[in-house]
Amino acid sequence: MKINPLLGLVLLLATACESQLDLSPVTNLTNATYYKTADDARAAVGACYSAIGNLDPNVDITTTDDAIPFLTGDANRPLLWRYDITPANTYVGLYAPAYRGINRSNIVIDRLPGIAMDETLKKRYIAEAKFLRALHYFNLVRLYGDVPLVTKETTSLEGLEVSRSPVADIYALIEADLKEAESTLPVSYPASESGRATKGAAKGILAKVYLTRAGATAASPYWAQAAAKAKEVIDLAVYNLYDNFADAFALTARGGKENIFEVQYLTDVRGHSLGRGFGVRAALIYPSGGAGIARVSASLFNAYTAADKRKPVTFITSYVYNGATTTLSITDPDPTKAVSFQKLWDKSAKTNGGEGTSIPVLRYADVLLMQAEALNEANNGPTADAYTAINKVRIRAGLTALTGLNYQQFKEAVWLERRLELAFENSRRFDLVRTGKLVEAVKADNTFNRNPVIQPFHVLLPIPQSDMDANPGLVQNPGY
Repeated sequence: MKINPLLGLVLLLATACESQLDLSPVTNLTNATYYKTADDARAAVGACYSAIGNLDPNVDITTTDDAIPFLTGDANRPLLWRYDITPANTYVGLYAPAYRGINRSNIVIDRLPGIAMDETLKKRYIAEAKFLRALHYFNLVRLYGDVPLVTKETTSLEGLEVSRSPVADIYALIEADLKEAESTLPVSYPASESGRATKGAAKGILAKVYLTRAGATAASPYWAQAAAKAKEVIDLAVYNLYDNFADAFALTARGGKENIFEVQYLTDVRGHSLGRGFGVRAALIYPSGGAGIARVSASLFNAYTAADKRKPVTFITSYVYNGATTTLSITDPDPTKAVSFQKLWDKSAKTNGGEGTSIPVLRYADVLLMQAEALNEANNGPTADAYTAINKVRIRAGLTALTGLNYQQFKEAVWLERRLELAFENSRRFDLVRTGKLVEAVKADNTFNRNPVIQPFHVLLPIPQSDMDANPGLVQNPGY
């Protein structure tokens, strides 16, 4: 979702259409507005975009080995970190927001065929809605496993008790939606329309779907499909890496060459709070002071070499305020002295929650690393193209090019590169789960007396209790 070019639509929907479009097929039910004109169609698609920024980085970083939540504040965070997770934990509540977004997409898919408007534009709008629906379902299936498969707009109380469908059925819809999107969506848009889903975004997410479905299976046919789809993104020749890693997260990078799909905000107009929220606690370099939600783990911090240019971009290790320098630490238990994340910090924001940096959904660096991993797996060892892909990312980071690795060494090199390149981008948990490494990685991290009680069933989150209560047709995930 790129809010900058779609801001007019988003603000319109926030004031005029929010109640009509916030339908959830498994929770709340309200009335839907019947769309009749091309302007209505555009507004409906705008509502779809405004619903996609619902992944909480707490789930990604505190259920892995990347961060430690401070033990003061919201008690649900350390419970998540220690894997004392129940369906009542507020941070597993990513289910209902996804279904609200899915229903908005279903409204577009169901109702736009009846609107008299330009047919090419209509098809594009429907393809955008299907792309966004696929993105919601992709997050849901990776977080919860089997989930209700709802492909029609919810218009009444009937049929709200929707049972869970098998993972394979969810992926079948995801693949079908993304294939239609890649065949229909344009490669790019005029500047006035920048921020919408593109052909490259559909192909890139489909590559990640195939990578996820391959999982840890060495002989999976999905590896070759992931490699081929990543190559299609590369062959579009519209994306590239910025010369400097920091430039990928700059305010000027909105709609830029590296950001294939992103949640885009406007500074002090419609912002996020991830820089301040995950910044240094009580530090007055942020509006209202840093919230200090979580600190960076030693495991992640020490995985970067001194030469890695991504390290100072990703983390804040000291700051100056009123002429005084505060040096931050990985080990000091004082939350006001903890090394923190700064990757998505908009230093120009003047208001609490006003940061306008984009939240990446898919960057070109991710596509390169997917291609490298998939080629290594599909060919039982790295190919020349696999080396080219990973080394583009490494060289940009100031690291030496890899060469002469065997299959296992290259696999592990890609895994490490993904962790370093994509830190704080909702990638680590999904990568650990798909590679079968989540339990191992979490157990290896016992800093600050974590003592996690993680079990194999924790690769899935529990269905939130509020949604279990609202839909008697749901069955809870095993172990919860």
